[in-house]
Amino acid sequence: MKPDLISRIFQIREQYQFQDLALEIFKYQFDNNPVYNSFARQLGIERNSVSSVTDIPFIPVEFFKSHKLISGSHKSGIIFESSGTDGMNVSRHFVADPALYEESLMQSFRMFYGEPSGYFIASMTPSPEERNHSSLAYMMDKLIRRSSYHYSGFYMNNAGGLINRINESRSKDLKVILTGLSYALIDLAEEYSPDLSGVVVMETGGMKGRRKEMTREELHEYLKRKFNLAVIHSEYGMTELLSQAYSTGEGIFHCPHWMRVFIRDYQDPLTLIPETGRTGAINIIDLANVYSCSFIATDDLGRLREDDGFEVLGRIDKSDIRGCNLLTG
Repeated sequence: MKPDLISRIFQIREQYQFQDLALEIFKYQFDNNPVYNSFARQLGIERNSVSSVTDIPFIPVEFFKSHKLISGSHKSGIIFESSGTDGMNVSRHFVADPALYEESLMQSFRMFYGEPSGYFIASMTPSPEERNHSSLAYMMDKLIRRSSYHYSGFYMNNAGGLINRINESRSKDLKVILTGLSYALIDLAEEYSPDLSGVVVMETGGMKGRRKEMTREELHEYLKRKFNLAVIHSEYGMTELLSQAYSTGEGIFHCPHWMRVFIRDYQDPLTLIPETGRTGAINIIDLANVYSCSFIATDDLGRLREDDGFEVLGRIDKSDIRGCNLLTG
């Protein structure tokens, strides 16, 4: 790998820069990731046959449950694991360079919200002590540590203290971000119905079997009403990614410059849908995944928008389609 490749990931500003680097990383992973190489070859795809990002094969996200996806001779510095609430095998992301994850996290957060040091950051998610292999817990811990306010922290089991801290911060005109799993925010809304006007409330998804599933629109309408807010923010990330997309309202997500979403036909997993507004399954290129695999076919449904944003509409019903199951098989 060229020494400057990592720094170039976070210097991307133009579309041609993304395309050039995506092709370079594809070739690196084709040459150095045995699992990805085998997957691409089984599809009849060779290294030099790929000349556009739309030619790059996307590996099904299920491979993170059954294979060790790591490029070259790198060893994992940390391992992220999914929660495994579906009773199946958990996904494992072997992260060779945790500093690369933190760089992606911080640069992306600054792009959408500015410096984390300027916020009182409260999280209604598990802490690293509670879930030491959770990418979400790791993410929130890193952001909290960057906050200038010592009472920034995890408040999953301290809703009363959280509301007191938020009210204190608002009285001092401090900026506040409250992130939380969907069910934790619903619990807070039901028990306290606090006035959180002026607070950035960001749901990170995840009913985790604790609540009846709701659409994002239903969830946001409920939380806006209970918290006295005009909008609810969202974070879109997963165990298998080192980057996050953010929505600052209306469930419309935007990616950092080194991440891009595509929509595929979920009945024909090798066909991308270029048009905006059409529903399909979400494919993601995350160039920060340079040491694992940057090209992932997810199980999420979504659609592209004309403003370069995208929407997440739910999960694929595996009983109705063959999609990624064909590729996995």
